Amino acid sequence: MDFGFTTAAYVVAAVLFILSLGGLSGQESAKRAVWYGIAGMALAVFATLIGPGAGLWLLSLILIAAGGIIGWYVANKVEMTEMPQLVAAMHSLVGLAAVFVGFNAHFVMHHVAGLHGGEELGTFAALVAHKSPVELNILKVELFLGIFIGAVTFTGSVIAYGKLAGKVSSAAKKLPGGHMLNAGAAALSLICLIWYFNTGGLFPVILMTLAALFIGYHLIMGIGGADMPVVVSMLNSYSGWAAAAIGFSLSNDLLIVVGALVGSSGAILSYIMCKAMNRSFISVILGGFGGTAGPAMEVEGEQVAIDADGVANALNEADSVIIVPGYGMAVAQAQGAVSELTNKLRAKGKNVRFAIHPVAGRLPGHMNVLLAEAKVPYDIVMEMDEINDDFPDTDVVIVIGSNDIVNPAAQEDPNSPIAGMPVLEVWKAKQVFVSKRGQGTGYSGIENPLFYKENTRMFYGDAKASMNALLPKID
Repeated sequence: MDFGFTTAAYVVAAVLFILSLGGLSGQESAKRAVWYGIAGMALAVFATLIGPGAGLWLLSLILIAAGGIIGWYVANKVEMTEMPQLVAAMHSLVGLAAVFVGFNAHFVMHHVAGLHGGEELGTFAALVAHKSPVELNILKVELFLGIFIGAVTFTGSVIAYGKLAGKVSSAAKKLPGGHMLNAGAAALSLICLIWYFNTGGLFPVILMTLAALFIGYHLIMGIGGADMPVVVSMLNSYSGWAAAAIGFSLSNDLLIVVGALVGSSGAILSYIMCKAMNRSFISVILGGFGGTAGPAMEVEGEQVAIDADGVANALNEADSVIIVPGYGMAVAQAQGAVSELTNKLRAKGKNVRFAIHPVAGRLPGHMNVLLAEAKVPYDIVMEMDEINDDFPDTDVVIVIGSNDIVNPAAQEDPNSPIAGMPVLEVWKAKQVFVSKRGQGTGYSGIENPLFYKENTRMFYGDAKASMNALLPKID
């Protein structure tokens, strides 16, 4: 059968995926980019169903329908605040798929090797049967790497999901021996690769899989909550390389291209975010290598509370206002109230802007998506580098559910877990109001001296209720 259509469809799908990734770089083009991705995936699935290996139609349709229904249900049920943990969960499925495909390729190789000719073979088995000894050795390496990367991605993503969902402690935790355990598991995996390459046995694959599952678990457990946005993008990269490894094993060009796109874009995003946080890229991907040099600096003073009337009076008198959103805004679903407050202030002729830190929230671009959903104009949403110099000339800053990204300890305390991380210098404004549910240290567990500064007042309460309380007082 001629599979020219499948090849052509894969090329078109790859182009659509590239357009989709390119469009996601801007808020205004993101919606169009999502449709490019949907169209590309639909074309890829259709071309695969009628291409090499076509058959088992009933089972294929049942699985596609089941996956579609589950995806539709999850998409409707999951709130925007839960999107980071959903992304982590999706990454785990990609990793698990890579493990299953790798083991299946191993079993097919052994099945084909045990045949004596004359038997009818499936598409992949026929492909394996025509491989030379050198090509079979290459396939062994491909499936081995696919299983390894997939297993690391699976357990790493499960732990990331647990940390983001609050089911696992967000603190960085390592077993005794720390990085030596990770290095030992990686060395064991390399030995298993050599073992498998020479024998083709199942046991070294199983042993490597167990080592890789441990590496994924221990790597992410060793990364603290402050670095979780980087972890999510890093796992996205891992899932892409796992997909590419699957593509090489199955000789599927589209999987190779898509996996490389996802893997490289995730790695680039992780590097950009590490740079924005003054983190070592290698340090983060190795499970938070290093740490603080000593005890954190003591925070002196007390947190001074303020009510809605006091905040409203300051806003009414201010000429310039900067709003800094964080994960607390997402949890309270306060973006709508924040948008309405912004409209009222701008209607009074005040200069209102938003300051977005590269790792605000628990997912890259999390705050931008929430603000776009609330119809906040794109032109007043500024990145950290664009707005940081403006804080000294700003009358009022409202911080909504943020901690690490506005923490002066990053500059003042060399022993802080976030020492050296670029932050929004909100404390340089004339007045700072922090909307926060309570006096806790937040997700990452790092104390924030900002809350104790003389020009800071704590606006306690649910962020949505607090913003709504301000609305009737803006005159």
